[in-house]
Amino acid sequence: MITRQLLGTAQVPGGEELKLFAHDRDFMVVMGHNELMSTRMRGSEEALANLTLDRLTGVRSPHLLIGGYGMGFTLRAALARLDKHSHVTVAELVPEIIQWARGPMAGVAAGCLDDPRVRLVMDDVADAMLLAPDPFDAILLDVDNGPDGLVRADNNRIYSKSGLHNARRALTPGGVLAVWSAFPDPRFTRRLGDVGFEVEEVEVRARVGKDGKGKGPRHVIWFART
Repeated sequence: MITRQLLGTAQVPGGEELKLFAHDRDFMVVMGHNELMSTRMRGSEEALANLTLDRLTGVRSPHLLIGGYGMGFTLRAALARLDKHSHVTVAELVPEIIQWARGPMAGVAAGCLDDPRVRLVMDDVADAMLLAPDPFDAILLDVDNGPDGLVRADNNRIYSKSGLHNARRALTPGGVLAVWSAFPDPRFTRRLGDVGFEVEEVEVRARVGKDGKGKGPRHVIWFART
């Protein structure tokens, strides 16, 4: 039997401890009893990028904000579709996440952080939205297991009404806020509408089988337009 191998730990600023494990050819990041991300389950993270770009038709060379980096699946999927003049800002709060991407998970990252279209910001994505000099065409959020501060309590400000107003102000007219979640949350859907977004809730599967069909757990992505 192949056992999990602990490769590293990371303390989330103001939050919980993360652990990186290897199991055979797979990697997983765990917090307590929660598996936050895994190389076995990448379909919905890739869908976060692809479905967002599907909704940016007519936008030439978009500028995206992705928070956080995770295992890079959303970033890689976006880069595969963006032209050479596009830009992606990646906001990641935990330095070890990037160290793991450049270290034991370099094969998974496949050099995406070194792409000339990518700007890495080691900061809270909420602050990255507030401090950005120019608006984004889309903001893609996957920093918790859902629209609540599971990983760190301060993340609740992202999903509050004031945080959603900040997101609206950080978007271009017609821009898209996309929020990934492991579960539905009707209160969050209503909150998005309350701050003036046009809201679309889409169910996606956690992974894609060899037949191209979605498999595994059902996840949710909210697409909110200004």
